[in-house]
Order: sequence, then C-alpha cells, then structure tokens
Amino acid sequence: MPSTDWSEVIPDDEPARFERHAELLGKRQQEQAKGATLGRALHAKGNLGVEAELEILDGIPAETRVGMFATPRTYRALARFSNGAPGRHSDKKLDVRGLAIKVFGVEGKKLIPGMEDETTQDFLAIRTPVLPIKDAEEFMTIVRVGKPPALMPVRMLTSLGLRRGVAVIRSALRGLKLPQSPLAATSYYSALPIKYGPYAVQYAFAAQEPPAPIRIATPDDLGDGLAARLRTAPVVYDFQIRFFTDAAATPIEDASVEWNSPWATVGRLTLPVQDPASPRGRRVAELVETLSFDPWHAREDLRPLGNIMRARNVAYRTSTKARGAVPEPREVPQFE
Repeated sequence: MPSTDWSEVIPDDEPARFERHAELLGKRQQEQAKGATLGRALHAKGNLGVEAELEILDGIPAETRVGMFATPRTYRALARFSNGAPGRHSDKKLDVRGLAIKVFGVEGKKLIPGMEDETTQDFLAIRTPVLPIKDAEEFMTIVRVGKPPALMPVRMLTSLGLRRGVAVIRSALRGLKLPQSPLAATSYYSALPIKYGPYAVQYAFAAQEPPAPIRIATPDDLGDGLAARLRTAPVVYDFQIRFFTDAAATPIEDASVEWNSPWATVGRLTLPVQDPASPRGRRVAELVETLSFDPWHAREDLRPLGNIMRARNVAYRTSTKARGAVPEPREVPQFE
C-alpha cells in the first residue's frame, strides 16, 4: 500500500508572505494589461478551449479508488490549452504549455469558503513533470527580477546565489527547450502534489499518441493544429497518478525534485470530435476564456499540498477577482 506518512511544513509567517506575493502579482497583472481589460496573470493566451469528458475507469487498484475515483463514471468537462506567459505571445516563442480541466457534476464538499457546495473540480497541469523552483519564494524572486528580461539571469544569480541561480536557470531552460509536439501528443503534469484521500499524489494527463516534434510555423499554430485534428478524430489522454513514498524521493514542499514513483492509470480524458470554429465551438471557447481554473476548486479529499500550492490559494483568488471571471457554473453548460 502507498505511504500515508506525508506532511506539510507551514511556517507561521507564511500567510502574510503569500498575501504580499499576491499583491505584487496583482500589480504585474495591471502592468501587463496596460490600461486595457485585465487578463490572466499567467497562462494569458489560450491556445484552444474545447469540450471534454473525464472517465473514471473500472477495475483500478483498490488504493486508487478514492473520492470521485471510487466509482466508474464519465463526467462532462471543459479543457483549456494555453501558453504559460503573462502576455499573449506567439506560439513560436519558447514557453510553458498548460492544460486546465474543469469537471462538472462532482459531488462532495469543496475547499474554497463560500463555494463548499459547488459541483466542479479543477485539474491544472503543465508539460514538464517538475518545476525549476523549490517554492513560492524562488518563484517571486523570478517575478521581481524579470524586468528587463535581458538582466534577469544576472539578477537571479545575485538574488539566489551562484549555485542555486545556475541550477534554476538550467532547469528552466531544459523545460522551455523540450521539443514541442502537437497538443494531441503532448503530456501534461501537475508537477505539484495533492491529497488523494489518505495519500498524497501527483497526477498527469498522458497523451496516448507518441511525441512527434513539430516546427511551429504561425503564431497560433498549436491551437489551430488541435482544432483541425478534432474536426475528424478524438484526442485521448490517460489520467494517471503517482503516490508519495517518502520525504526524500517524493517531497511535498520542494517542487524542484521530480518524484520517482510509478504511474498508475485511473481515468481517461477524451476530447470528442468537435469543430471549434462552428457556432457551438465558438460558444465553448468564449465560456472557457471567462472561467477561472484553480487547483483549489477541489474536493476536500483532493486538497492541493505544498508551499507553491498554498501560495496559489491566495494568488489565484486575487487574480480571478481582479479580472472579473464569471462565477463558478452550477450546472453543466448548454451550448446548443
């Protein structure tokens, strides 16, 4: 059986620090907008917003049958593919790529105060299984020294120290320079842990298609390529989890260490055949862009864990409120 001997380490001053971090990110969000309508603080450019289904598989191992994964079922969902930058840059630019899923009809008490009875569950992932940074403090160091970009490496070395600064820069470049496959053949990882009933896990959306590096030819190539694919064939990802084993190999608080436990497939995310350019497809995309995707839109037994996830609990809420995201949907959207 997987270990339940995991724990979080939460310093007394952490809430106050996270409030200050959220305030700075809010200022950066305002600066990025340049007086126009506020967008997302990160992952500003959506590649594509589409309909999806999350199937909980039958016959999965007993230890994986937790919460919403305890019973075989298929949920309706929405998926947002995105670039990671705070600006709406061309797909040709090196970037983190993200996938956010909002699942509908998920019962159970939720985490966010005032939203305990909502019926949505969000899963957020990026295309690297580990982060270059250990915690929110290192992330905020990057935010502070990121302008102008030309001076960022030198300032990072000054702020983080030579050894740690070099390690962060090298890790970040490895992730950014990973060969880019079509979105249908790109796997996405939480890179951060969540509770899974009594356990702690990381999760992934593993593309069933093998990687096939492409040359990005146009500013919107990634989304256009996925849209073209979905007009004729579905796209499928295996939803996988890997368990916490011990504090050294699978740390809860240090996001720069890649977990080494094996993956177990517990579900399947399917993007059915659809035409994103049709009137229905455009309505789907419009709704997706107005929604908030937040790892804390979650059941209590799927609570985010670790320093960066706790920082997100403050920062995401601040960003969502600032840009006026629509309220969390209470019913499955109708697009007819």
